[in-house]
Amino acid sequence: MAALQRTMSDPEIKRAELPLLRSNEAGAFSGYASLFGVVDSGGDMVMTGAFARSLIKRGAGGVKMLWQHQAAEPIGMWSSIVEDSRGLKVEGRLDLSVARAREALSLMRKGAIDGLSIGFRTRRATTDKSSGVRRLHEIDLWEISIVTFPMLPQARIGAVKQSRSDASRIAALGVRLARLKAQHAALEFSNALRRLSGPS
Repeated sequence: MAALQRTMSDPEIKRAELPLLRSNEAGAFSGYASLFGVVDSGGDMVMTGAFARSLIKRGAGGVKMLWQHQAAEPIGMWSSIVEDSRGLKVEGRLDLSVARAREALSLMRKGAIDGLSIGFRTRRATTDKSSGVRRLHEIDLWEISIVTFPMLPQARIGAVKQSRSDASRIAALGVRLARLKAQHAALEFSNALRRLSGPS
C-alpha cells in the first residue's frame, strides 16, 4: 500500500501517555490530554504554548469530547482546557443521558479505560534532521477523545536492550508506522465529519 503523504492541513490524532487523573459518580473527570517536551511513540514532541492560539480561538466549549475519535459519538463537554507547565490539562463532564457516556464512566471507574487522545491539525512544526523528531509548535485542536489503547502498544517495551544500530533502525520504522496509522485514523475521522455535515 502506498504511503500517505501528510500535509500541515491533514487532521491527526495523538494519545497522551498518562491516565485520567480522577472521575466521580456525576461523570466529572480531569487529566492531561498532552504533555510538553516528551517524544511520543510517533516521534513527535509537543512544545510549550502549542495550543495557545487554538484555545483562544475555540475555548473549551469549541473542542469536542468524543468516544474513541468517533465524530458521531460525542459523550460530554469540556469545562476547562488549559496549558500548564506540564502539558494540556483538561476537565470535563460526561453527559450521562447518553448511553455511551454511562458506559465510559463505568469503564473509567473500573480502570478499564484511562486514556485521553487529541485530534488536531498541525499549523507549525519543525523536524530535527539528526533525530527525526518532529516538534509541534502550533496545533489547531479540534477534539479530545476518551480512548482505550495507545497508538503503538509496542512503544511500552522500553527495557529491551538492543545494539545502537538495531535500535536506530527499529525506532525509525516505529516512527514511520506510527505516523501512517495516525494518518489513517485522521482520514477516517475527517471522512466521518464530512458524512455528518452532508452535501455542501
